[in-house]
Order: sequence, then C-alpha cells, then structure tokens
Amino acid sequence: MSAVDTSRSSIGLVALGQSIFEPVQRIGTPLIDLAIRLMIARVFFLSGLTKINDWDNTLLLFEYEYMVPVLPVDLAAMAATFFELAMPVLIAIGLLTRFAVIPLFVMALVIQFVLGAANPAYNNIEHFYWMILLAYIFIRGAGPLSADHLAAGKLGIR
Repeated sequence: MSAVDTSRSSIGLVALGQSIFEPVQRIGTPLIDLAIRLMIARVFFLSGLTKINDWDNTLLLFEYEYMVPVLPVDLAAMAATFFELAMPVLIAIGLLTRFAVIPLFVMALVIQFVLGAANPAYNNIEHFYWMILLAYIFIRGAGPLSADHLAAGKLGIR
C-alpha cells in the first residue's frame, strides 16, 4: 500500500467517523447538558427541602455545626435554604442558568473548604463532583434544551 493509499484510507476513516459521531453528538450533547442540570439541581433542591422540613434543626446545625463565618445564624440558614430551593429550579428549566450556578458553587466551596477544614465529615469527594458539574454548566451554559436558549433564539442573540 502506498503513502497515497494510506492517506486516502485515513481520510475515509475520518469521514466515516464524522458521519457516525456527528449525529450522536448533535443529539447527545443537549441531552447530557439537560441530564447534568437535572442531577445537580436535584442534589441542592433536596437539601433545601430537608432544611425547611425541620427548620429548628436547621437553625441548630447552622449555630453549632456549620458555624458559617460572617453571617448571623438565622440569615445564613435562610440564605442557604433560599439558594438551595430557588437556584435548582432555575437550573432545571435552564433560566438564567449561569447566574444560578454561582451561589451553589460558592456553597459547595464553603462546604468543602470551610466546613471540611473544621470537620472531616464535610471533607467529601462528592463536593468536588458538584463543583465540576456546576463549573461545566457555568462554562457551557444551559444548552439547547433550556429557557435560556429559547429566549436567546427569540431575541436573535445566539
């Protein structure tokens, strides 16, 4: 086989690969974007529900265990609960998505590096996974299956 034949074979394989994987990517990427948004939204939303279901315990946790620096206990508990309930809804529907991930990313940082430094029980690899998923959403945006994408298309922004 000559160098020209090898080159043509390589080009043919590349074209075949592109013809196979382009539709997979076109269909799969929006579905993966949506799945990631829904997965991370679920994590934080369930945490918010836990907080409001036992508010007295939530206040005790913020006072004696979490001990968030700077903010008063009740304000820290209310802010965390609000962000854990409101931001996941925005992320799930893909509305103002990049802005919605910011407070959750900050919360994950605080959980891992502030609480985790004080209490080994909060030093958990899962928090890094959350941060990676939130960073992915922040970098890529919500994707085509989102209210953000719909609004951008109607406004001609894309």
